Amino acid sequence: MEQTYFRKGFGLKREVKPLIDAEYHSALVDRIRARGYRDVFGDVTVRLAQEFGFCYGVDRAVDYAYETRHKFPDKRIFLVGEIIHNPFVNHRMQDMGIQFLYPDESAAFDFSGITPEDVVLLPAFGVTVEDFERLKGIGCVLVDTTCGSVLHVWKRVDGYAKDGFTALIHGKYTHEESRATASQVYRHPAGKYLMVRDMEEADLVCDYIAERPGRMTRDDFVEHFEMKSSPNFDPDRDLAHIGVANQTTMLANESLAIGAKVRAAMVEAHGEEAAGELFRSFGTICSATQERQDAVLELMQEPPDLMIVIGGYNSSNTNHLAHMCQEYTPTFHIEDAVCLDLETGTIRHKPELSPDAKEHFDSDWMPKQPFTLGITAGASTPNNKIGETLVRLLKIRGVEIDLSTALEPA
Repeated sequence: MEQTYFRKGFGLKREVKPLIDAEYHSALVDRIRARGYRDVFGDVTVRLAQEFGFCYGVDRAVDYAYETRHKFPDKRIFLVGEIIHNPFVNHRMQDMGIQFLYPDESAAFDFSGITPEDVVLLPAFGVTVEDFERLKGIGCVLVDTTCGSVLHVWKRVDGYAKDGFTALIHGKYTHEESRATASQVYRHPAGKYLMVRDMEEADLVCDYIAERPGRMTRDDFVEHFEMKSSPNFDPDRDLAHIGVANQTTMLANESLAIGAKVRAAMVEAHGEEAAGELFRSFGTICSATQERQDAVLELMQEPPDLMIVIGGYNSSNTNHLAHMCQEYTPTFHIEDAVCLDLETGTIRHKPELSPDAKEHFDSDWMPKQPFTLGITAGASTPNNKIGETLVRLLKIRGVEIDLSTALEPA
């Protein structure tokens, strides 16, 4: 029987590497990294976070997409959602003839046009259990690029549901990864999940567990979490056993703090010994997310005068990096180098954490005096976009880089 499910690529990495390097590589970024993540251009001192840009999971997803196009040059290829949350990378996928399938308002995908002759890419975020089974039933070729860190979380959530624990997931209920993670509980008939967006929502859950004065009523709790919980969720029944997990791109420290708070509420309600049996928490923090956030904190030991964070506006991990930087120094979250207008010198950026926030335009944003510029990028931002951004910023500053000589090592 012909193989229709692929999770380890097609062994074509060597064939597609020259194309990927040409499209995503930046010699300028390599130079700054080689010089200790610090370089000087005119009166601008550039400091690069020591972990930034493409993580292993994103690298793998992009490689597999290129390998898939190379392997099936004449087949229709579909992608469920976006391969990652970066507009440049997704446009390149479309340029390669990969057709994107987007969900409707209820987060449902229409697979009716897919045939057994087609190829379907599953994104780095993964897909829900239901969508995977639907695609498998069609008999098309499935190329699964789901990140290993996401699969690690799924394994934990599956284990919670199997043992009768409700999966309490720190994540955004509208995010593809969180929806896919939550769906893992449905592998078991009595599986349940509850999703909390932040510490404020975690406090609502903790108040309910510990039966604190002023806690929400059962009906108010059910109404508040209606879109963020499994069907027929009953807090009186389903908060008795809890296992904590998280969307891999959330703020790592916040995920850990939420887990600690929930455990403390279980101790308050049931006592230390009982809480040990009723509460579980395993390490589901993505190492790449943690490393990029730690690198920002290290950079902020001596905050630069200005920080540029590069990445998709709908990229959760990029948003969190920008939010962290804003706590220390003036920060601009831009989607791409084109957010810097060479003619007017203005910067177009997203000032708020919400992915729905509107862009702002600022003209007087760059310091007049010599300054230190910090740069980082989300895990789905390729190096070429970092290099292009720096070149544009320096042009606006009046600093021209001779790329034929400036890229030589120190």
